[in-house]
Amino acid sequence: MNVEDFYRLLFSRRDVRGEYLPDPVCPEVLARILNAAHHAPSVGLSQPWNFIVVREASRRRAVYREFTACREREAAHFEGEQRQRYDRLRLEGILTAPVNICVTCDRSRAGPAVLGRTQQPDTDIYSTVCAIQNLWLAARAEGLGLGWVSILRTDVLKTLFALPESVEPIAYLCLGHVSDFYSRPELEVRGWRNRLPLESLVWLDQWGETSAEDPLLVSVRRVSALD
Repeated sequence: MNVEDFYRLLFSRRDVRGEYLPDPVCPEVLARILNAAHHAPSVGLSQPWNFIVVREASRRRAVYREFTACREREAAHFEGEQRQRYDRLRLEGILTAPVNICVTCDRSRAGPAVLGRTQQPDTDIYSTVCAIQNLWLAARAEGLGLGWVSILRTDVLKTLFALPESVEPIAYLCLGHVSDFYSRPELEVRGWRNRLPLESLVWLDQWGETSAEDPLLVSVRRVSALD
């Protein structure tokens, strides 16, 4: 494995919303991406994920209607210039991306007692998110864009996709070929937020403990300067 290529892949991953092209995604490519997701780590090897590939236009339209209603409610949380910036953001590609995927977590999989989950019961959800990260990076490696639409109510998704009681929707993803990838995260480009300095997020031994001369933090500053 080429280390530089690996880090380049990580740093070039983007949350794609408005740059989708109508070109279909090859089934072989989509299968490879889903296989990459399926090889994510999971607590107790429980593999709690499922991937619902959403093909019906009527179902996508239902998801889009839910998104539109949720976006209106979310917009009310922001005021002034921040509200204006919010209104200008494109936050989904539900109807334009050629592939939509609902990723779920089956909380009953592997039985009531799962190795590694007895003390931290939400590790099945974390495992599913690891699968989503694998899927995201595999998509980027294939030259495809992916966006996570989180402005949706989980209970509505659960009903829309007829999920069993033990299964929870974790992510609604839009996937496809794109016209371009932003060189930086779109929210940063559009003035929503900037990436925090890594040095401000690394503590030594306990919360809030730091040392400017510690070799690790010196290296953190040097590596961050290369971004």
